[in-house]
Amino acid sequence: MLTSVATEWLWLLAIAALVLHCSAMAKWVPIQRFWTVYPFIWVVCGAGAVKYGAWRGFALENTLVLCSFALIGLTIGMYPTRKLFAEWAHEINQGVTRERYDYPRSHLAFCGASLLVTSAAAILLTR
Repeated sequence: MLTSVATEWLWLLAIAALVLHCSAMAKWVPIQRFWTVYPFIWVVCGAGAVKYGAWRGFALENTLVLCSFALIGLTIGMYPTRKLFAEWAHEINQGVTRERYDYPRSHLAFCGASLLVTSAAAILLTR
């Protein structure tokens, strides 16, 4: 269904998903070093995913849809943890370092579930 759309729109979908995710993370993790490097990491990872998909024989359209939906699922999944991210970022900015940052298992399960659901939706929409 989505693969019948022009490729330009799928690139726009991927860029919009990247901007949404990076904007949310920049708001949730107010560390300048983080939000200046984070988008570049995702661009490199996205380019690698597109290259790997092409190498494995997947259509560009399928790869773009899957990457876009996965980023949206990751953003939705990290939403419950936004307050913890902000708290940890403020501690890091003040110079406090913990030995361990405990990530709640329920938040991890929600993040994994939302990522799986959106990835499954992407797969169903590319058929």
